Amino acid sequence: MEFNGELFFIYLLPPIIFNAGFQVKKKQFFRNFMTIMLFGAVGTMISFCIISFGAKVLFDKMGIGFLELRDYLAIGAIFSATDSVCTLQVLNQDETPLLYSLVFGEGVVNDATSVVLFNAIQKFDVSNINSSIALKFVGNFFSLFITSTLLGVSTGLISAYIIKKLYNRRNSTDREVALMILMAYLSYIMAELFDLSGILTVFFCGIVMSHYTWHNVTPSARVTTKHAFATLSFIAETFIFLYVGMDALDVEKWEYAKNSPGKSVGASAVLLGLVMIGRACFVFPLSFLFNFSKKSEGEKLSIKHQVTIWWAGLMRGAVSMALAYNQFAKFGHTKQPGNAIMITCTITVALFSTVVFGLLTKHLVRFLFSESNPQADDVFSQPSSPNSTTLPLIISKNVSHGSITMFLNAPTNTVHSYWRKFDVAFMRPVFGGRRIVVESVEEEENNHH
Repeated sequence: MEFNGELFFIYLLPPIIFNAGFQVKKKQFFRNFMTIMLFGAVGTMISFCIISFGAKVLFDKMGIGFLELRDYLAIGAIFSATDSVCTLQVLNQDETPLLYSLVFGEGVVNDATSVVLFNAIQKFDVSNINSSIALKFVGNFFSLFITSTLLGVSTGLISAYIIKKLYNRRNSTDREVALMILMAYLSYIMAELFDLSGILTVFFCGIVMSHYTWHNVTPSARVTTKHAFATLSFIAETFIFLYVGMDALDVEKWEYAKNSPGKSVGASAVLLGLVMIGRACFVFPLSFLFNFSKKSEGEKLSIKHQVTIWWAGLMRGAVSMALAYNQFAKFGHTKQPGNAIMITCTITVALFSTVVFGLLTKHLVRFLFSESNPQADDVFSQPSSPNSTTLPLIISKNVSHGSITMFLNAPTNTVHSYWRKFDVAFMRPVFGGRRIVVESVEEEENNHH
């Protein structure tokens, strides 16, 4: 049995990422949006450079097969991709909302960035890299990111409009559920069709659907969709873990590793070390920059938070394996020694990091935060509603109006109030959503002042 990247990306990953967007606490995600983007996009680029350079230097010394520059760059993209699926299992959204928001949000953006990097490496002429090609690459990345996000938001809004304006509600629970599932999957397929990032598209589609579409359906459809998405996500997650484990038992790919165990173990150890170093090189410096922009001590990321963010993002999983098979198994993974070692190393790193780091993450969180205030993690948050899907998109709390850095890093009351007014006055009459009386919004504004 061989891992099939197409099966993973087309059928197994979409329900997991969509449900994560559908169930995510939007106030946490959007309050920490700039931080998530900093860690997810910039951090992944830093990790990519360190892993690629480290692998090139160390693998040449170890004499591991024949690998081209494109292969080393692909290794950087492959091992920069964190395992969002495993993160969902080891961190609890209700117990540690800030950590969950940062680690999982960063994981989604990280996976999308890694896939975009990997695809770009396949297309660009890496043998002749210069400043113009690098600038073109960066420009393509940002345009792809923005376009993917807009496609997800647009698909979510279209689904909300269809159900609110064009649909007959009578006996329509099954049709509403089917429409939501199909529109969500359509967003992912369209993104892949247009060579965009399906991960980002379906994630933002899930956020928009939970804010608008979910409130337009019948009460029975709300219950059904919430449980249906969670169930599909759970089945896909379970299947991925089984799939990766069964693929690791395939004897053929281990034949070459058996002939030279020293090289295989050494390469796996090198890659695992580079993953840990690469992540540390962006988590701690970027956390320092983040803290530098914060005036209040209560809003800064403590060293405990930073260690947990670093540790929880060390896991590598199915995304890394799918990319590795795409790069190194196109012409048969046992026909070229370098390819054979890279496939077995990817499996080894994925299994070791998932089992060891995954099992220890919850214990690490308990150890670091056991003596602290239970609310210490929630440094940016307010008490959260038990139903995360009914929260407004952006909520803010007592942010200094005079600070430019605070304006950039956390939405102020002014930004929040303008969004709420725009949402209530223009968006919800067209696309539906949770009913909020305009007077109550204005009253809330007066209370703030």
